[in-house]
Amino acid sequence: MRRIIDLTYPIEDHFRWKVERELAAAFERGDQFQITRLGFATHGFTHIDAPSHILPDGPTTSDLRLESLVGDAAIIDLSGIAANTAISAGTVAKAGGHVQTGDIVIFKTSWDERFPLTSRNFWTEAPYLTREACEWLVLREPAAVGFDFPQDQPIRDFVDGRKVPIAQFVSHDVILRSGRVLIEYLCNLGAVKSPRIEICALPLHIPKSDGAPARVIAIER
Repeated sequence: MRRIIDLTYPIEDHFRWKVERELAAAFERGDQFQITRLGFATHGFTHIDAPSHILPDGPTTSDLRLESLVGDAAIIDLSGIAANTAISAGTVAKAGGHVQTGDIVIFKTSWDERFPLTSRNFWTEAPYLTREACEWLVLREPAAVGFDFPQDQPIRDFVDGRKVPIAQFVSHDVILRSGRVLIEYLCNLGAVKSPRIEICALPLHIPKSDGAPARVIAIER
């Protein structure tokens, strides 16, 4: 038996990401087919970051191996973590002792159960990773790392329109710069009960991009 859990946010208008949605063809206009046209940033909603997101000459979506985005995953369960908590290397090591080389590592805080993605609190009160925690992860050589919360402390500055040096976006500056893919803005991880699962995080096939929307599912057996 297997259970499939959808970890993907719906793509709908958001205060951070404007979604342009229109009917390019519509039955009421006499068209033979109904066709919806969408326009939105590749780094909105549930998506993957390729290293070229921060590195001018970094690998793009064309360089990604799907094997790094489909396979065994270790859940680092930090459910119940307090708001505005800096996640240390010690905290990650304690919760992530089962992480193996080559795993897709998924951070579970169930943050979406406390605040919706559309809430300002989701962004301004979230826990966040420290540089030391990111360095701990890179030493374990994960295939990719995913999060169900805005994992870098300065993301809250973005909400208020403040620009922050890239070095302060530690998951990007450490994990993404190391060549690993980031899987951002997951949801429904509260439904995942196993410490080890299968993950399928397939980005749209957008060549030579810095990122792409993804449909992400967990498979529990």
